[in-house]
This record gives sequence, structure tokens and C-alpha cells, in this order.
Amino acid sequence: MNNLLNTIGYLAAGFLGAIVGSFLNVCIYRIPRSQSIVFPGSHCPKCGASIAFYDNVPILSYIILRGKCRSCHAPISPRYPLVEALNTILYLFLFMKYGWSPAILFYFLFVSMLVAISFIDLDFRIIPDRLSLSGVMLGVIASFFIKGITPLESLLGVVIGGGFLFLVAFLYEMIAHKEGMGGGDIKLLAMIGAFLGWQAIPFVILVSSFTGALIGILVIAIKKRDAKFAIPFGPFLSFAALLYLFVGPEMVHWYLSLGRAGG
Repeated sequence: MNNLLNTIGYLAAGFLGAIVGSFLNVCIYRIPRSQSIVFPGSHCPKCGASIAFYDNVPILSYIILRGKCRSCHAPISPRYPLVEALNTILYLFLFMKYGWSPAILFYFLFVSMLVAISFIDLDFRIIPDRLSLSGVMLGVIASFFIKGITPLESLLGVVIGGGFLFLVAFLYEMIAHKEGMGGGDIKLLAMIGAFLGWQAIPFVILVSSFTGALIGILVIAIKKRDAKFAIPFGPFLSFAALLYLFVGPEMVHWYLSLGRAGG
């Protein structure tokens, strides 16, 4: 019976992840363009033709249509099934870790917001306030229902996370006389702190800075870009937050145990 319930749980989580992933594509496309995410319905951005429900099945429709619009045959970006698949995988991992609990409902929203923010930042170099600031409020509310993080820890996460990047941005602008980090990154780290607590902030800053620097060096080397070429930091903050959500405390404990063993 337990195996059957687990199987049903995974199927439900995967189905929900794919459906929400399809909606995230709408958000990623429309929010930065200041368009409604409700009206009009799904349509081809090239020819404007409405997309029938049977052509709007996450992942499968893209495969069946071979990545082209049924009406005008314009190519559909592979980003659409990628977002749907990524969100599905994250939901499955969340179910594996938390099962059906109040926590998982908030974490479903959290990881989906991180996915949407990351792709918007990659495309437009902005992090919309309607996502990050609403995420801050949602994270604080979640702390009343999620075990392992108190409302105080959540609020400290907002203050320490947002405050740290604000200080970094302020000092950089004073020294370099130009903006080095956008306000969107500051609000995103505040949102991450709200969901994960202040304890996650050092881990998120360290991992995001390391991965961001590594990818930046690779991009400059491969594409022969100037060393001043800027890449969006939001996806790296999101990656670090997801890593902490799934295995962060275990990684920190393992790292600290190495120091004790070495001593």
C-alpha cells in the first residue's frame, strides 16, 4: 500500500510540476513585457493563433509538433519544454524530500518562482519586483508553517540577505562610480533568506559567487568577451538557493566535520 501511495504521490507531483511549468512559460514571456498573465489565452507569439488545449500539453506537445507552431510552422523555442521539464524534476525532488506536507506547498511556489526569475533575468537582465517582493512576503508567511525555520529566522534572512548585497552594491558604486549590482539581486536574496532563513545566506552567497565567477570566466574565454562583460547574477543565486534547499545543511555539516577530523 505504501509503495502504491508513493507512486501516486510522485505522479501527482510530476503532473503538477509540468502544469505549473507550462504556466511559468507564460509568466517568463509576459511579466517582463508588462502583459497580463491571464488574458489573452495561450497563443503563438509569431502569428497570434490561439493554441488549442491538445497543443498545450507540457513537453509532449512540443515533441508531437516537432517544435513548430501548428498554424504558421514557426519554430518554438526549446526553452518551453526545458522550463516544464525543470519544474517537473524539482517538484519530484521536493516530494522525495518532504512528502505531502504543508512545507512542500510553499516550497513548490518557491522553486517555481526561482525558475521564472532565472529565465527572466537571463532574457531581460531584470528581476521583477512582483515576483521577488511577493516572494519575500510568502517566505515570511511560510515560516509559520514550515518546521525548522522560525518567523524570526525568516525575518533575519530578509534583513541579512538583502542588507549584505545592498552593502556590497553600495560600496562598489562608491569605489567604481558605477552600478555593479542591480536592486533585483538584492531583493532576490532577501526572498531566499525569507524562505530558507538567515543560516542559508553564507552558503548561498559563497556558492553563487563561485559559480558565477566560474561561468563568467568560461564565457569570456569561449566567446572572447571583454572582461567587463556582465552576466545576470539571479540564476546563480537561484541555483545556490536550490542547492541549499535540497542538500545545503548536509553539505555544511560534511564540510565542518572535515575540519574536526583534521584537527
